[in-house]
Amino acid sequence: MIAACLALLAACASAPPRADPSASPSPAVDEAVVAALYDRVDVATSAFQGGLELIRAGSPREGRAALADALADIEGAALKCAETPGCENQRFVGALVVLVRLQGVAAGWDTDAEADVAEAGADEVQTPTALPQVERSLRLLRGKDLGALIELNEPVRAALEDWLTWMRPQLIEAWVNYQYLRADMYPAYQEAGLPEALLFAILAKESVARVHVYSRAGAAGPLQFMPATARRFGLGGNGFDERLDPALVARANVRYVEEQLKAFNDNLELTLAAYNGGEGRVRRLAKQHPGRGFWNQRIFYALPAETRDYVPKVLAAAYLFLHPQEYGLRFPTVDGALGEIALESSLSLAELAICLGQDERPEGWFRTLRNLNPRIKSEQRLPMGARVRVPAALVDAYARRCRDAMFMARIAALQDAAKPEGPTQVGYSVRRGDTLAAIARRTRCSSVREIAALNGIRAPKYALKVGQRLRLPTCS
Repeated sequence: MIAACLALLAACASAPPRADPSASPSPAVDEAVVAALYDRVDVATSAFQGGLELIRAGSPREGRAALADALADIEGAALKCAETPGCENQRFVGALVVLVRLQGVAAGWDTDAEADVAEAGADEVQTPTALPQVERSLRLLRGKDLGALIELNEPVRAALEDWLTWMRPQLIEAWVNYQYLRADMYPAYQEAGLPEALLFAILAKESVARVHVYSRAGAAGPLQFMPATARRFGLGGNGFDERLDPALVARANVRYVEEQLKAFNDNLELTLAAYNGGEGRVRRLAKQHPGRGFWNQRIFYALPAETRDYVPKVLAAAYLFLHPQEYGLRFPTVDGALGEIALESSLSLAELAICLGQDERPEGWFRTLRNLNPRIKSEQRLPMGARVRVPAALVDAYARRCRDAMFMARIAALQDAAKPEGPTQVGYSVRRGDTLAAIARRTRCSSVREIAALNGIRAPKYALKVGQRLRLPTCS
């Protein structure tokens, strides 16, 4: 049927217009009608994807019916497009090319399902129990399959390409980091009935699942809470910034997501837009344009470019979490089991990471140790007997690698020599147009937070005054 539709569209696109000297001037383009036809393409593509999900879930009959209905709708819209001034049939050709590829992917599932049906003598088959790890996780959002809710429109497909090309290392790193944070973060989502794919996707986009991350705007932690939002959801900062605690921020994130889903009538895209661009702004837009979703031009283009990029990126990451095999993506197998070690000598996390080496982890364990022990500063030497959370596989590695006195002395010398006791400082007078970020770039070896801390300048605004004298750390 797809082949027939493509042939029909090719004929429509290639047929030259008939010359008629007596013909009247070209009719005016009705943009609303054309836009409605293009919308039918997006709706039909989503319906087609839903059919694939039904086949995957073990309901081949319903799935094939949904595929046929979606293709019939595109065919009908294509015929209408051929008669509508200003309508471009290439839109429909492009959509059908995508469906051809997806149908090829689905062929393997459908064949397996048909074989199971024939063997069982039934109309449907049960969902297999031996699903990949990510497929076993909770996938429903308000009773609907998240994979079917994600509309594979052009922005989401573009985001998929980004994740699978130049952002692939970031996606893989987020996956590995998340496997060790999962025990702390996923229970909040599981208890709330929210899909794990959504949690992973937000982590991947916000922080690559790194715990100690601060943005220039003042957001912090693996889920990048702003200070005011953090306080609203019970995250404090008395001696420790609780935005860095994976378990606490996961619970706060659940409350925020549920609040926004309720406000936006379970619209996932608007909820994500609110998470990134601020709920006040998105609620005003939704109120001004009732019944219209995130992709509507009046809402989409009224949002900042960052938010227009953020929402498709999160949706695409969630889709890849659920369906990595569709694009040949392989997430590495990671044993996320956790354990504890009691230090046999005074050590910092940095020293511990060095002595543990890089067995099975070429990049080493420093990031993982930091993520699992967010309240411990990396250079802080812990007393003998202190307990440190580590991946379970490192418990034996610690006993094997971290008892050699000479080796541990060499490591200790590295930390002791890493930084002078006090940085060399110079004075600087703030000029018109200066920002802390610009000053930090000029000094090269200092950061915004370092300069702010040295001069008592408060985040997130980092306000400066012309003529203000600053102390700046400098390179030796």
